[in-house]
Amino acid sequence: MTTETDSPAQQPDSASIFAMAHSLWEACQKRAARDGNLNLSDSYNGMDQFMRELMRVASLFESWACQFIDFPVLDEPWPYLLQDRFGEGCLQVKTAAELATFGEPDCLRVALRLRLPVKRDQGLPVPVDLRAELPARDAGSGFRAFRIQTIRNALPGPDCAAFTWDDDPHDAAFGPPFFGLYGVDAAGLSEHIADRPTLVDALELAQNLVPGVKFSDGCSQSSMRPNFGVRGHDRAFGRDDMSYFAVKKPPFAVLHSMESSETS
Repeated sequence: MTTETDSPAQQPDSASIFAMAHSLWEACQKRAARDGNLNLSDSYNGMDQFMRELMRVASLFESWACQFIDFPVLDEPWPYLLQDRFGEGCLQVKTAAELATFGEPDCLRVALRLRLPVKRDQGLPVPVDLRAELPARDAGSGFRAFRIQTIRNALPGPDCAAFTWDDDPHDAAFGPPFFGLYGVDAAGLSEHIADRPTLVDALELAQNLVPGVKFSDGCSQSSMRPNFGVRGHDRAFGRDDMSYFAVKKPPFAVLHSMESSETS
């Protein structure tokens, strides 16, 4: 699969599909070896159907990824990444006996488990956790830093909770995500400032409060970076520099493209 930024729309790649199917086959076999109650043949009315489900899941995820994954930020070849990690990631979403129920909404669930760079301009719910250290001149406010985090309201309410990489993006118990801006004091405690419907709005509010503030993911050590690698990982972010933004859920940090349509 090509990853050039000037290439046309990505097309499904047979090598990637095979890598996923093989990775998932290995993961299911490991589960079956550990769980005496799991019989893959019985679960799928025969191993032939089991293999068909593996290929179906792999083909579905590859087609979804061609639309929603930002391939140019990946440093590791896509098929190799999938071979190493897809199977275990998929079984965090569905059990080895439930692959026949794997559908398109599960693709985002797997992508988040794998910390893949999901495009934000496609309207998918993707968690964000940004931090900006405040200049010394603004210490009088009592805040040492700003934090922007993705939040969801519990339904029917009134409680809310942070939306993280380990949460179900399609959880019916919560409403759509929005972006909370918080001030962080010297003790590390957060105080809510305001909520905004988009990340751009939250960044602009922070800029209005403290002009020149720069957000970053706060992870500079190479050991904190995702396994697949990210270009521009240590970049800082402000209102006038929003072609990329950082997303943090320790120990992973991922940069995603932000299209100009989101800033309009």
